Amino acid sequence: MTTEAGDLRDLPSLTPGPAELADLELLLNGAFHPLTGFLGAVDAATVTAAGRLADGTPWPAPVTLAVPEDLTKEERLILADPEGVPLAVLHVSETWRDNTSPPGFPEGDPLRASATTSWRAAGRVEALGAPEHGPFRRLRRSPGEVRAELGGATTLAIATRTPLHRRHLGQLRQLAEKLDARLLLLPLIGEGHDDALVRALLAVRRELPVGSLVVPVPLIERPGRDLALATHVATAYGATHFFVEAAAGVDEASRAGAPLLPVTTGDLRIEPVTPEPWAFDESVEVWRPVSKIEADHIRPEPTEAELAAILDRGEEIPEWFTPPAVAEELRRANPPRHGRGLTVFFTGLSGSGKSTIARGLADALVERGGRTVTLLDGDVVRRLLSAGLTFSRDDRDLNIRRIGYVAAEITRHGGVAICAPIAPYAATRAEVRRMVNAAGDFILVHVATPLEECERRDRKGLYAKARAGLIPEFTGISDPYEAPGDAELTVDTSELTPEAAVDRVLDLLVTGGWVRSE
Repeated sequence: MTTEAGDLRDLPSLTPGPAELADLELLLNGAFHPLTGFLGAVDAATVTAAGRLADGTPWPAPVTLAVPEDLTKEERLILADPEGVPLAVLHVSETWRDNTSPPGFPEGDPLRASATTSWRAAGRVEALGAPEHGPFRRLRRSPGEVRAELGGATTLAIATRTPLHRRHLGQLRQLAEKLDARLLLLPLIGEGHDDALVRALLAVRRELPVGSLVVPVPLIERPGRDLALATHVATAYGATHFFVEAAAGVDEASRAGAPLLPVTTGDLRIEPVTPEPWAFDESVEVWRPVSKIEADHIRPEPTEAELAAILDRGEEIPEWFTPPAVAEELRRANPPRHGRGLTVFFTGLSGSGKSTIARGLADALVERGGRTVTLLDGDVVRRLLSAGLTFSRDDRDLNIRRIGYVAAEITRHGGVAICAPIAPYAATRAEVRRMVNAAGDFILVHVATPLEECERRDRKGLYAKARAGLIPEFTGISDPYEAPGDAELTVDTSELTPEAAVDRVLDLLVTGGWVRSE
C-alpha cells in the first residue's frame, strides 16, 4: 500500500527522538538492509537474545520506535524531522510494550528506567522525501550511490567514532596496498562533536591512497553491539573487507583514538582484517610495523586518558602522534577546561538554598572575569520560559528539559550556565546531563538540606499549604524527590553558610580546571 499525498492531511504525526531519526534514515536509504522497518516484539527479543531475526536472518541490534500511548491505535503514522517535515509513513503492523532500553542508554544510566516502560510501534516505513536535517548532508550518501562509485572493487572499510592518528593511517595504507583495495572511511555520527570527527577524517584523506571515500553514517552508539551493527552497515555500502583492531588484551586496545573492537561477521559477505601492529620508532622517528623495531626504541602512544588530560590542560598534542590538522580539530572540539562551556546544575528541595548558592556562584564568577555567566533560576524560568506549565510530572519534566536545552546551547558556545531548579526526577536530570555533555561539561551539585530545615524556613508558605492539601504534587510532601547518586558535589546549608557553600563549589571548579585560581 502506497500513501497518496492527499492522505497525509488525515494522518497523525510523530517526531522521533535523535537516535530513532538516525535509525529511520538508515532504514530508508538501505544501510540497514535487509530491514524495511522498525521491529516488532518477537524480532526485537530474538535479536537481543541471539543476534538474529525470528526467521533466522542475522541482525545484531534491536531497531525499534517509541510512540506515545495515544498513538498506539493508529494504523499509519507520519514520521517527521525536528522541523515537522514529513520523512516517511510508518505502516503499523504491531504495537507493544517494551521492557528493554532503546539505543543510547548505557548500563547504569538513570534514563534507562524511564525508557523501559515505552510503547513501541513496528512496521514498514515508506519514504516521503530525503532527510534534510543533520550535519554534512552533502557527504551522507546512500549505500546505493557509494556502491555505484566503488563499482564492485575490493574495498576496505573502517568505521570509527574517533579521529584516525598516524598509526591508523600507516596501517590503512599498508592494508590497502596488500589487498589492492580502495578505502572507505565511515565516521559514525549522531552525538557529541560529530563535526570535528568528520573534518578530521577529511583532513587526513590526503595521506591515504587516491580515491579514498569519507561517508558519514548517522549510527547512534549501542554499547556491546556497536561494531557488529557497523559491520552490517559497511557491507551495505559495498565493503568487502572490514578493519578491526587487535584482540582485547593487546596494548593497542587501550590506546587513544583506537577505532572499534573486533567483530564476528558470521553470515556476512565481508572479511574482517586485523592490521599488523605498528608503533613509533624513536631511532628513526617514523611509524612502522613493530616487527621492524627494536623493543627499546618503541615510544608508547598516549592513552585515551592521557590525551584527554592534554586537551584539558590546553597543551600541544605531539605531532609524532597525530597530524596537525587532526590535533586542531581535537582542540577545537575539546578546548582547555578553563575556556570550555560548562553547566553547573543545582538540585534540591524547595528552600534548600539552591538559588542563594547559585546567585553567589554567579556573582563570584563574574567578579573573577574571563567567563560569560548565565543564571537560570528555577522560579525565574517558571515565569518566563515555562509560563503556563503545571506541576504535573510531565510538565515538570518539560520544564527541566527546557532548562537543559538552554543550558546546553550556552555551554555549546563556551559560556557558563548556572541552573537552580528543584529537578526532582533522576531520569530527567540524566537527560539534561546527556544533552549538555554533547556540548561541553556538566557538574551536578546536590543541595541536600534536610526536609525539616527546608520546611522550617518556608519563606513562601508553600510547605504549610502542601501539608494542608492546598498544593497537590508538592515535592517532598506529596510527590517524591529522587536524591541523586551521581552528583559531583553535595552540600547541606543546614551545616554550611551560603558563603561557605559557594566556596565549596568554587573549589571544585578551580580544582577541576574550569575556573582559574585567583
